[in-house]
Amino acid sequence: MAYNPNKDLKLYYSISEVAEMLHVNDSLLRFWEKEFPQIAPKKAGRGIRQYQKEDVETVKLIYHLVKEKGMTLAGARQRLADNKEATVRNFEIVNRLKEIKEELLSIRKELDRTPTTKELPPDFFAE
Repeated sequence: MAYNPNKDLKLYYSISEVAEMLHVNDSLLRFWEKEFPQIAPKKAGRGIRQYQKEDVETVKLIYHLVKEKGMTLAGARQRLADNKEATVRNFEIVNRLKEIKEELLSIRKELDRTPTTKELPPDFFAE
């Protein structure tokens, strides 16, 4: 298989790649597969898991519910069963807000590095 620099175009992810994305162990993902019927990666020869983009998004959603919001596994399972669409929508909003926050922090950091006119040498504006 050829190297693909654009991971969004990738069809399948290994369990290790998904675990690395979330900074968790492979064993946690295998455990969640047993706990959440929504996680169902394809299994290739010798039981090698192949996660599709949809599987990865579901795992990220479960991670958000359990690790970030502190829900129990039963609570997260119930939330996904009752109203997955609203849960996904809220998750997407939270992720977008995190991206905006990171962008704003980056802008702030850049502004902090930019010298003010008081810090510039007196001859800076001379022609």
